[in-house]
Amino acid sequence: MSDSKAGTISWMDLTVPNADEVRDFYQAVAGWKAEGCDMGDYQDYSMMRGDGQCVAGICHARGPNAGLPAQWLLYITVDDLDAAMKTCRENGGEILREPPEDAEGARFCVIKDPAGAVAALYQEG
Repeated sequence: MSDSKAGTISWMDLTVPNADEVRDFYQAVAGWKAEGCDMGDYQDYSMMRGDGQCVAGICHARGPNAGLPAQWLLYITVDDLDAAMKTCRENGGEILREPPEDAEGARFCVIKDPAGAVAALYQEG
């Protein structure tokens, strides 16, 4: 994830049971190249543009990603994750992944908005 200002979409990934097949699909369709991310006994993937810029992740629906919906998940940067989670609940949203996850010093959680759409809130470390 990159340094982003609050309110921007700073990352996206896709969590699916068949990550290898979906990786191959996006390599063929979008021209992305996959770079493996060691998850112990399997690999998730960082998807790279032709110029080497990492643009997305494709993950297996297991380990830390078990239970996430099979959809593109956007990560929205916030200044204060705890305050954003509180405001989410106060405005009819739901926290699907709590407590917030740690990712390289950053924190994030997965929310569902009042319409049922899922996104992640992300606070840089």
